[in-house]
This record gives sequence, C-alpha cells and structure tokens, in this order.
Amino acid sequence: MEQAELFKEISGLPPAAIQQLVDYTAFLKTRYTDNPKAKSVTCPDLLDEPFIGIWKDRKDMEDSTAWVRKTRQSEWR
Repeated sequence: MEQAELFKEISGLPPAAIQQLVDYTAFLKTRYTDNPKAKSVTCPDLLDEPFIGIWKDRKDMEDSTAWVRKTRQSEWR
C-alpha cells in the first residue's frame, strides 16, 4: 500500500480508532527500535551472590526433597 493510500485510509477512521493506531505505533516503536542501553545491561554472576551456599553445612538438608517432605508432614497435620 502506498503512503498516500495509507494516509487516506487512516484519515477515514473514527477518532477512537486513530488514537488506537497512535498508541499501537508507539508500542511498535519501543519494540523494534534498537536500544543500545538495553543491550549493555548485564546480570551479575549468580554464583558470586552471598546467599549461594548459606545452608551447605546443614546436615538435615543434604536431601532437600526429604527435608521438605518431613517438614510438611510435621507442620501440615
């Protein structure tokens, strides 16, 4: 479709539909615009987080599935 045809079609729409088209166009611009700032964001390495391994010395949690099962049985009765 040529730009002139497209403009004519858009001009014939009711105001609410034109507003929807404007909103959708703004959405598409945010979705398809190359955003270098978004690409530069990096996630920290999870293994470097201080909470990793906080329960490594707990003998009662060596088998986490058994620990959860036992806790549920004692708490949910």
